[in-house]
Amino acid sequence: MRRTLTTTLAASAVSVATLVVLAPAAQAAPADKPQVLSSWTQTSASSYNAWVSARNNQSAWAAYGFDWSTDYCSSSPDNPFGFPFQTSCARHDFGYRNYKALGTFSANKSRLDSAFYEDLKRVCAGYSGASNTACNSTAWTYYQAVKAFG
Repeated sequence: MRRTLTTTLAASAVSVATLVVLAPAAQAAPADKPQVLSSWTQTSASSYNAWVSARNNQSAWAAYGFDWSTDYCSSSPDNPFGFPFQTSCARHDFGYRNYKALGTFSANKSRLDSAFYEDLKRVCAGYSGASNTACNSTAWTYYQAVKAFG
């Protein structure tokens, strides 16, 4: 009886030690985090739409540990001249923050800035005439600012 109890306790200790060692790995972000991040930061409308969907259901992506925080368009207006750039700025922040956290920001900055510009141009496509021209000019200015100072 004593030997069985000792063996059982030893086996239990090994099991607990194994769980303690494995626990951090179980909490690590999924291995496909870089691929998911990449898929949400491309220049296409489908990439933008996938990101918006994920942003609206962040709890489903909690295991990935993405940084969803944003200051929107930073010190520039979020909706300049009434053009709704806020969500485009939020996606741009998402890309910047998460690639910086992965240590791969420099390799992705140009694409993130291009995706931002494409997002802004899609906003502008909803306008016509002088409003479209003004929106596209503002989008170009925002793009040049992030390209130079982002």
